[in-house]
Amino acid sequence: MESKGRPASENQKNSLVTAYLVAYNVAQVLGWSALGILLINHLVKKGSYVGLFGDVSILLYIFQTAAVLEVLNCAVGFVKSNVVLTGFQVFSRVFLTWGIAYSVPSVQNNVGVCMFISAWTLTEVIRYSFYLFALIGEVPYIIQWCRYTFFIILYPLGSCGELLSIYGSLNEVAEKKLYYLELPNRANIAFNFYYYLIFTMLMYIPIFPQLYLHMVAQRKKVIGGRPKSD
Repeated sequence: MESKGRPASENQKNSLVTAYLVAYNVAQVLGWSALGILLINHLVKKGSYVGLFGDVSILLYIFQTAAVLEVLNCAVGFVKSNVVLTGFQVFSRVFLTWGIAYSVPSVQNNVGVCMFISAWTLTEVIRYSFYLFALIGEVPYIIQWCRYTFFIILYPLGSCGELLSIYGSLNEVAEKKLYYLELPNRANIAFNFYYYLIFTMLMYIPIFPQLYLHMVAQRKKVIGGRPKSD
């Protein structure tokens, strides 16, 4: 509830923020929906995941990278989400998009890429639709149910695809010494991208169960606690 003494400028500011968030979520719903149409069209016509990345890559680059705005939205208080958790989730997907799928061409026809793109696409269409309806009114129960149910399959599917893609990139990364920073150099810092990828894969062991169980708890709270209609 707004305080009676709040100035009109504050109301205008809130309206602008809401309009911006609505526009952002509409754009994301449309972008991921278009990507999903291309994905389905490719799989139906070609009957194979080979070449899928080339068909959807432009939309993936645009709309997955645009998710960086979500970290900014949290940081400035436009949305009430944990900026660290949001940053981690966004970084992981941007990293898979640019650091793996874009940077390592040999992995683009890996089944893992098809898996994580498919999982991300359905997840994001549902998620941004959920946010959009929350901004403009009440969220339809079907969307709420999808958001807190589809993850049961989509999270494992996406994570397995991500791991397969990272694993599939290791040989090319090692052969090309991709993103290596060797000593000596002016910064006096060494970096081995190959070992970083192995470390990243190992981090799925403690992180994935926590995120998955968090969503299970959220589902029980949101779906399990929904009052039954008479």
